[in-house]
Amino acid sequence: MLGSVPHQVAVLALPHVIPFELGIPSRIFQAAAPDGAKPLYETVTCTLDGGPVRTAADFAITPDRGPDALDTADTIVIPPAHDDGDPVYTTGELRPEVAAALARIRPGVRVVSICVASYYLAAAGLLDGRRAATHWQSAAHFQGLFPRVEVDADVLYVDDGDLLTSAGVASGIDACLHLIRRDHGSEIANQAARRCVVPPYRDGGQAQYIERPVPAVPETGTTATRAWALKRLDRAVTLEELAAHARMSRRTFTRRFREETGQSPARWLAVQRLDAARRLLESTDLAVDQVAVRTGFGTGTSLRQHMRAAVGVAPGAYRRTFRDRSTEDSVVSV
Repeated sequence: MLGSVPHQVAVLALPHVIPFELGIPSRIFQAAAPDGAKPLYETVTCTLDGGPVRTAADFAITPDRGPDALDTADTIVIPPAHDDGDPVYTTGELRPEVAAALARIRPGVRVVSICVASYYLAAAGLLDGRRAATHWQSAAHFQGLFPRVEVDADVLYVDDGDLLTSAGVASGIDACLHLIRRDHGSEIANQAARRCVVPPYRDGGQAQYIERPVPAVPETGTTATRAWALKRLDRAVTLEELAAHARMSRRTFTRRFREETGQSPARWLAVQRLDAARRLLESTDLAVDQVAVRTGFGTGTSLRQHMRAAVGVAPGAYRRTFRDRSTEDSVVSV
């Protein structure tokens, strides 16, 4: 559980860092502030030597900190850098100054990569034997350089406890919001998302963004049907009903749904129900059985099984954890 001292986030700006991704952690984490309270995170940006660093755009930046910021950070975020001369992208080897910076990371500190910054974590050996995400266009190349890493090219991010890897560009937003949700619950994460005018949770994975030939005959999408289904989470919704609402055959609907979300309809519904159950556990006093009914799990036993599989804890334990954190946040803000 996070304490009353703001969680320290250090963002390492490497040479030729991409400005958009560099700004994601600061913007998202600073938005995690309960109404009327101080931000729950404190974000600093650092470079390898404490000096200015060229970005991948037509300007340089001058952060206030050097690599010493990594020594005391609770979470370290590494945005991607587009430096064609960096051996990490060709031989999988780290430059000495980068290796020295990463060696400062204390055991147990949470480390997050955005997009192809996963190359740096893999080159440091941090991802050996672990599942990781990277940009789908680089997945095959990444796997060739780092065969000991289990690459998942379909997801937006992978949460492996103290190591999180995210896919391309905006998936860094998804990963940061996920961390806020993990640390403080859905309510705080949703507030942060609203303040940044981004969705608190994006359905599916990278599969929906992989380039594909444009169909010769346009087909109706599944967006409206997904919105329709979200209003009916409290009852069983069959594939036939979903397809009928979208005015498609079952086969066409299933294919289009997977193309757009990266998930099957059944898997997507399960994720939406679980997210709704988590919100109810955090924000209401409804009994577990009532939460299960309202979110389409039917029984408390079914909800317990799904929550244990997805988040590793039972509904009651989940509620106590995030109720305690909510209480703590209110005390801190006084």
